[in-house]
Amino acid sequence: MTLPTTVQDVNSLGAKAFMATFGDVAEHSPWVAEAAEEMRPFHNRDAVVAAFEQALRTAGRAAKLALIRAHPDLATKAKSTADDSRREQAGAGLDALSAEEFARFEALNTAYRNRFGFPFIFAVRGATKTEILAAFEERLGNSPEAEFERAIDEIARIFRFRIEDRVAS
Repeated sequence: MTLPTTVQDVNSLGAKAFMATFGDVAEHSPWVAEAAEEMRPFHNRDAVVAAFEQALRTAGRAAKLALIRAHPDLATKAKSTADDSRREQAGAGLDALSAEEFARFEALNTAYRNRFGFPFIFAVRGATKTEILAAFEERLGNSPEAEFERAIDEIARIFRFRIEDRVAS
């Protein structure tokens, strides 16, 4: 598949081709793309992004929580991490941490999961590891409900980045 594609091309995709193109935008959660696909036709790239965000925001709490939990810990070496996540984390330098930095990420990941019951979600594109660590530490003080909503907001940002990579403006 040649990317990015035009919105007109997106609108002309069959359901199966749409899923092949966008089924992985939401980390291990193709239901988001399935719901977005039903909102076609799209008028522009922002409408594609809005459809994914609407699918997320109108889902039930259990589906949202499952999507949040489908995301990897930051700086993880897990093999189950989606290709987009690996590329995004590498772009932020999280694949080249010193042993000390890696240990700090591991400790923060554990503290965050213990406090909130899901992984720390941060749209890392354009961020440095220092900015990510600062956000980690700051957000550990939030309430569980505030962090749940923040995770949803960050996932919506991740959708935008991934769709912008696939669809021309």
